[in-house]
Amino acid sequence: MTEIVRKRVSQRMSQIVCHNGTVYLAGQVGTGGDSVETQTRQVLDKIDALLAEAGTDRSRMLQAVIWLSDMSHFAAMNAVWDAWVPEGAAPARACGEARLARPDLDVEIIVTAALPG
Repeated sequence: MTEIVRKRVSQRMSQIVCHNGTVYLAGQVGTGGDSVETQTRQVLDKIDALLAEAGTDRSRMLQAVIWLSDMSHFAAMNAVWDAWVPEGAAPARACGEARLARPDLDVEIIVTAALPG
């Protein structure tokens, strides 16, 4: 049986779950009230840190699910996203509109990545 490794565990969730060569991250949000661009950069910085803690990086992303509070933020979020994703390593991706956990949040991103090896 393959071990499940959970990191940054709370009663509600784990920020990182590793299983069978795959890393699953919890949804990440930035500081509410900041611009969409700033929130997106904050989220991507968190994702970089969590992937590093798990032993991988953004070049090994498999999938990203992006939630925006309003699809009018799509272009602003994509401008930051496109500069962050390594050339030739874009993950499978979905982007939709949803009411996020707090009204001052505009971006939430969930990433799944492969571990090296």
